[in-house]
Amino acid sequence: MLQLSKCKRFQWDGGNSHKNWIKHRVSSAECEQLFFNQPLITGETTSSSQIEARYYALGQTDSGRQLFVVFTIRTDLIRVISARPMSRRERKVYSDAQEETDTKVQE
Repeated sequence: MLQLSKCKRFQWDGGNSHKNWIKHRVSSAECEQLFFNQPLITGETTSSSQIEARYYALGQTDSGRQLFVVFTIRTDLIRVISARPMSRRERKVYSDAQEETDTKVQE
């Protein structure tokens, strides 16, 4: 079970953060912001990694940029593996979650 609340900080691999910037213009700071904004949608990936569980997150940066992030948890660290802008389908899922969150706030 994914428990982000136990995570205390982020762990960065220079190659991954550089790759995210080169391929998608996503900074490490944007990836971190995603985990502090609502709504945050997370789930486990069906990755081919046999070493550790991998998860995904759909969320937004402080400036409202919508991102898809793949990460793993190592002890109490969030380690971002890859990050990119959300696809059209992912934006729809995220938009639906935002509407649901807004409805709950109004009640």
